[in-house]
Amino acid sequence: MKHTLNFKMIRTPNANPILFTGLFTILLGLCVLLASAQQVPNERIIQVENNLTGKTLISGEKPMNLQEQMRHYNIKALSIAVIKDYKVDFAKAYGMADSATQTKATINTLFQAASISKSFNALAIIKLFHDKKLDLYTDVNTYLKNWKFPYDSLSKGKKINTAHLLSHTAGLSVHGFGGYQIDAPLPNTIQILNGTKPANSDPVRSQFAPGEKMQYSGGGTTITQQLLIDLTGKPYQDYLNQTILKSLDMNESTFAQPPLDNKRRHLATGYLADGSAIKGKHHVYPEQAAAGLWTNPSDLAKYIIETQLAYQGKSSKVLNQSDTRIRLTPYANSNGSALGVFIESPDSTAYFGHGGSNYGFQSAYYGSLEGGNGLAIMVNSDNGAIIPEIINSIAKVYSFKGLYQTKVMNISDVPESLLESYTGRYELMPNFILTITKQGKRLFAQATGQPKIEALPESQTKFFSKEINGTIEFVKDENGKIKELILIQGRTIHARKL
Repeated sequence: MKHTLNFKMIRTPNANPILFTGLFTILLGLCVLLASAQQVPNERIIQVENNLTGKTLISGEKPMNLQEQMRHYNIKALSIAVIKDYKVDFAKAYGMADSATQTKATINTLFQAASISKSFNALAIIKLFHDKKLDLYTDVNTYLKNWKFPYDSLSKGKKINTAHLLSHTAGLSVHGFGGYQIDAPLPNTIQILNGTKPANSDPVRSQFAPGEKMQYSGGGTTITQQLLIDLTGKPYQDYLNQTILKSLDMNESTFAQPPLDNKRRHLATGYLADGSAIKGKHHVYPEQAAAGLWTNPSDLAKYIIETQLAYQGKSSKVLNQSDTRIRLTPYANSNGSALGVFIESPDSTAYFGHGGSNYGFQSAYYGSLEGGNGLAIMVNSDNGAIIPEIINSIAKVYSFKGLYQTKVMNISDVPESLLESYTGRYELMPNFILTITKQGKRLFAQATGQPKIEALPESQTKFFSKEINGTIEFVKDENGKIKELILIQGRTIHARKL
């Protein structure tokens, strides 16, 4: 403004050059700032793409490249969104949504979110709670109209409430669903719950009393699908699309199964782990609450950010702060399972999140309860091994406390004669043997009916694997001969040498 004012007031031969030079300097400065702002995310993208690590990184070993790992795992398409300070810092897609048609994946490409659908189902159910249409803590049969849960002796006289269903503490059967081929007849929700044709899953029934412990049950989630239909009188996808997705501005996403024509051009084709396409390109999931959402990481990021802001009391597009805090609080004996989400607190930093696994699709998301950080990753493959590797990379590049799960290990130099003494057969349990073999200077372990994995020396007697989360340690007797190995993998097993 000062340059413009001076130009108008001072009529000198030098006025125009002074003005031009001043404005040029300002514009140049703005361009530099804009270029710098664009460069920072680009630099982070490059770092994320080149810092993939598994659960173990050998000292001196270089991290992996994203696109090389996609080829290694036969992954056709992958999509990422990263959230920093309550905003999407970058979103990017890689590979082919459909390799046969050579359709490239974009950030708008839709993937099956699988069990991530449960997070959105919980939003819808808790909104009904907020609107006083139901009580989360009352027997579900109070609200179910067209189907009632058939209590039996296994429930021990205890009643199942909606919070039990959303937190997987209802003690119910049916872990997940396989979906249906495109041209197969589809069951309605009541047929799914009863396990009657054309449903391809078992009936949803009690396995133990509600509230005792957490047992994951997509069947229990499907009860809430029928609950919502009964209470609203609307088709499930209509209520979710209009009341939840639209409120979150998730305009690309849908719960329609199969998706309507206007969404079909954005659908990714699902692939098996060997890289072959699923017949019909994807399965259909009438179990919409448990597995029916089609979305992408960019849309998921909108949900994550809204949840974070609502938790802070700074937004209420769907739920207010009080309802959001109920949703993000682990329920009963749930071991971290809240209402439609899992709460993890690695390194004292709390995250809400969920994973997804449908036929031909894998996904995961995390959002921090504080600080506004998060991520969403989706692939059109049965093989989701790359997802934790990318999470490690994002966590390292963005310093997301608690999400970096890679342990750097040093390799010890063990004499071949000592390695040879470890070879043999070890009885983990009757008819279940761990066979230790040696190839050159490398040691391998193979359990009955399982593939062979390399055992890397952490010390002269203790070994670990990059493929499984476990260790084995060899123990000598008083004469110096190997008498057993100790396997630690979730639990400790002493296996005598045969």
